Amino acid sequence: MQKKNVLKGVLFVGIGASIYGMLATFVKLAYQDGYTTSEVTTSQFILGLIGLLILNFIQTITSKKTLSSPNPQEVRNLLLAGTSLGCTSLFYYISVQYINVSIAIVLLMQSVWFSVVVESLMTKKLPQFRKIISVIIVLAGTILATNLVNSQIEIDFKGLFWGLMAAASYTLTMFTSNKLATHLPVLRKSIIMLAGGSIVIFLFLVFAQVGPLHVGSLKTFYLNFTENTEHIHAFRYSILWKYGFILALFGTIIPPILFNIGFPNAGLGLGSIVSSLELPVSVTMAFLLLGEKVNVIQWFGIALILFAIVLMNLPARKQIAMV
Repeated sequence: MQKKNVLKGVLFVGIGASIYGMLATFVKLAYQDGYTTSEVTTSQFILGLIGLLILNFIQTITSKKTLSSPNPQEVRNLLLAGTSLGCTSLFYYISVQYINVSIAIVLLMQSVWFSVVVESLMTKKLPQFRKIISVIIVLAGTILATNLVNSQIEIDFKGLFWGLMAAASYTLTMFTSNKLATHLPVLRKSIIMLAGGSIVIFLFLVFAQVGPLHVGSLKTFYLNFTENTEHIHAFRYSILWKYGFILALFGTIIPPILFNIGFPNAGLGLGSIVSSLELPVSVTMAFLLLGEKVNVIQWFGIALILFAIVLMNLPARKQIAMV
């Protein structure tokens, strides 16, 4: 029975990671159709919220037991934590404007070593030697996977900046979601966090789509690090049915549900290893649908990052001996 639960957990986490890995390719396709970052993110979060509300309603009326409800403090904390969820999507999608999906996903995976640093700062302890080696391997793999070794390749600084910002925000999301209101049903917790993320997305919509803030340094920052204001137009609702539905399903509905079902059964270590499937799936989708070129050196770099994730999450010898 235990083995079946682990297999079930691995299956759910693997499917969730694979689906999430497809997301950036559809974002890139939406950009090619002329849609902006604010249109893409707004459609994803609006439809994602609606979808989760419907699922939560179905769960509430069909559940045979009373489901836990959050107290006001938990709601505030989850809303605040959810802002990092909104920032992750926003930063990640902005980075995809300037760099290939295959490079953007590699930058997002820097959350692997970001989390090691955050954990070390929180515990005030140096990370284990194996984790330090894993971080070095991730960094080496990143240099190869982003093709920085090729002096002829020019990678847009804006894409690198927003990709690393997405990784930092994703790290914060992982830490907060695993520690806050763990007694709540998955759907209720996801709705509140998504609502917090929507605040960030709607603020960006007003800032970028309705009318940029023409205020000194803010205007300069906007022009330098996001879309050019010359291409801003009225919000196009066609994004909702052309890309919004699939973005909501692949980004805010299906993966979180599968992860929350799968991780408790697979365990955090094994689940983290399986969830790294997101990286090769994302690169493969970009190669097949977008025609992005990925050379042998880049694939080797991706393999190094995957190896580092496995190394970081393997159980220690003492744990194996106890089992």
